[in-house]
Amino acid sequence: MRVITQEKLGGPEVLTIVEAPEPRAVPTEVLVRVKAIGLNPLEARLREGEFPLLGQPPFVLGWDVSGVVEEALTWRFRPGDEVFGMPLFPRAANAYAEVVAAPALHLIRKPKQLSHVEAAALPVVGLTAWQGLVDLGGVTAGSRVLIHGGGGGVGHVAIQLAKALGAQVITTAGESKRKFVEGLGADEVIDYRKVDFAEAVRDIDVVLDTLGGDVAERSLGVLRPGGQLVTAVADEDTELIAKFEAAGMRFSGIAVDPDPVGLRGLVALVEQRKLRVHVQETFPFERIVDAHRLLDGGHLQGKLVLTVA
Repeated sequence: MRVITQEKLGGPEVLTIVEAPEPRAVPTEVLVRVKAIGLNPLEARLREGEFPLLGQPPFVLGWDVSGVVEEALTWRFRPGDEVFGMPLFPRAANAYAEVVAAPALHLIRKPKQLSHVEAAALPVVGLTAWQGLVDLGGVTAGSRVLIHGGGGGVGHVAIQLAKALGAQVITTAGESKRKFVEGLGADEVIDYRKVDFAEAVRDIDVVLDTLGGDVAERSLGVLRPGGQLVTAVADEDTELIAKFEAAGMRFSGIAVDPDPVGLRGLVALVEQRKLRVHVQETFPFERIVDAHRLLDGGHLQGKLVLTVA
């Protein structure tokens, strides 16, 4: 089979396609013939060596996969089943490959309403939004939610999820993405290039931060008493945590993990037509370098996906 690997840290050009033995499934696992692979900004950061989650090269990136079961050493699936998920995160899933071995519990059946491309785009961003807003944030009908970066991968799912939960949704986004996020259900859009969100909104119950930088700290002032920040990018900032606690606010860091319950919840919303996955662009497996160049540029609308012939 073919895999995309790297022998050194660096830019997109370090990614190369090589031949490798197919993985072996162990009991409770399945072998999946991959049809599509979702790309995430985290993978670009790992490729460059921003932090050593996977150790030193060589390694194979990737977690978001959708495909067809070839071998099942479990009662949960049978060969021929179409499945998708985010196996093994944060350990290496080696998903930039034509065949992946994965724990059966980390996958669910792909619904007919999702193509393999859409399914591969959903797990990491969808579970980040679900675990942030449902499991940690406890968002319910009437909650006021501020989502930073509403046009991005996590953000565009989070807007739809919060609306499905009955929340009032405010989001930050550039003017070029205004129609996109309004179409997802955002009640108010703040153009971060022209307006300081910290001065524009108040009495927020839950802030979801996917951007990093000073966004988390500046969000402190928009929360109502007892409000909560959920961040996917600043969960180990002890000084910032102390500031929130001193102000009587809650601070929650999220490191997404495989969760079939959350995935099924997202699929239910897809089936109810309350959630759609937006893929900005697809690339064939052979154009991984071009895909990562676009990933490096940021400011994406939704997700990028690799397709596997």
